[in-house]
Amino acid sequence: MPQIAGPTCEYRVVQIHPLRRCNLRCLHCYSTSGPEADPSLPLARLIGALETLRKEEFNAVGISGGEPLLYRDLPALLRAVHELGMTATVTTNGMLLNAERADMLRREADLVAISLDGLPESHNRMRNNSHAFEQMTAGVDHLRRAGVPFGFIFTLTFHNLHELDWVADYSVAQGASLLQIHPLEEVGRATVQLRSSAPDALELARGFIEIARLRQQYGDRITFQYDVADREILRENPERGFAVPWPRECGLGSSGADTLANLIAPIIIEADGAIVPIQYNFSRAFQIGDIFADCLRSQIEAWKEQFHARFLALCRNVHRELLNQTPAALPFVNWYGAILQASHAERWDPVSGYAAN
Repeated sequence: MPQIAGPTCEYRVVQIHPLRRCNLRCLHCYSTSGPEADPSLPLARLIGALETLRKEEFNAVGISGGEPLLYRDLPALLRAVHELGMTATVTTNGMLLNAERADMLRREADLVAISLDGLPESHNRMRNNSHAFEQMTAGVDHLRRAGVPFGFIFTLTFHNLHELDWVADYSVAQGASLLQIHPLEEVGRATVQLRSSAPDALELARGFIEIARLRQQYGDRITFQYDVADREILRENPERGFAVPWPRECGLGSSGADTLANLIAPIIIEADGAIVPIQYNFSRAFQIGDIFADCLRSQIEAWKEQFHARFLALCRNVHRELLNQTPAALPFVNWYGAILQASHAERWDPVSGYAAN
């Protein structure tokens, strides 16, 4: 099924980008990472932020980048995540995996996600490296030998849906437990390198049909996750898209209080230490905090009081404009992507702080 936007009852995720340094310059990179990008976020600051966010009832951490295997303190960061009682996932291009790193990930990570962009030639073209697929496949072999649970992430563009059948077959053959299909968003390097390549609503609908076929074909051998939202469900449940406050009776945390995770999840720690809602590159007009500033808890409380309503207003505008179209639009939407784009385009009433119509 498509992923429903908004908080989920099981995982409330902090996505950490501890660095922008990477061994690749991928065409679709949202953070414009590359070999020259430096520095990285200090471990102590990240752990301090996670201690605060754990009290705000976040319970899962995803670490990406850049390339997280280039982050010197990755093992210590993963250990700290588990010591806080949170689950830990790592997203990597897979090229730098070896036996030693795979053994570390077996001990410290709950799941490793590997980027896969289609057939070998398509993968290499998107990764801007003629050996990317070959080296990634060798890395996956190290994960499999070490017994590390892993899955693949496929970026769906306007041009590559026909390759998803091959991607699914490859994923199952490699022993992956998950195949996540995520629509391309034209941010970061993709704004130049992949202009007009994001899938439109018709392509998202075609993707749903193809994924339904693949689910039937592969049964329980692999889980498919499709990162789109169903318009009808969002229309009937606007809280799923943050268009209205999450009902108190549906509170997600154990305390029942208005912790940050009960108001918004996921949140992102970007490579400069800024904490933003939903996705990397979200407008800093909605910034939640900064791990380098004093007292993150105070920053969070200020955001709840001063900016949560602004964020809801943004989502309410997107909900109204995107879901109340006539005649009825196609059934699926990249909801987080739509909010991300709106966050940079929205104008604000300087008096009320709400979105101007």
